[in-house]
Amino acid sequence: MKKVAIVFVLIIIGIQFFSVNKTNPPVNEGLDAPPEIKGIFKRACYDCHSNETNWPWYASVAPVSWLVADDVEEGRKHLNFSEWGNLTRKKIAHTKEEIWDEVKNDDMPLWQYSLIHSKARLSQKDKELIREWTGQGEAE
Repeated sequence: MKKVAIVFVLIIIGIQFFSVNKTNPPVNEGLDAPPEIKGIFKRACYDCHSNETNWPWYASVAPVSWLVADDVEEGRKHLNFSEWGNLTRKKIAHTKEEIWDEVKNDDMPLWQYSLIHSKARLSQKDKELIREWTGQGEAE
């Protein structure tokens, strides 16, 4: 049992040398939205869906760092508010529909993110403001 514990500790120490890319590229054409909408998104979405990620301390500790970096990479790939101004009108309309679908179905923000970041949880008022901004139908 002691050998297993020693091997486990050595593995944990060893994986710390495999760092992840924790960069914030420049903001090209950021989101142009009313302040209350931008505030909601900054609080609940920007860490994964912008180039303005606030990298928490645990994003430097493997293996959690790998998960965080992957979530940010995937999040930016699907929606990057820092690139919003580069989208066509058609793409913006489609993206707003997707945003509302994710929010309406409580798929975003991710439950595990909201668990650690309580300020990211969306209130009914937040959801209603997002629904109005996206131009979607009534809340369900």
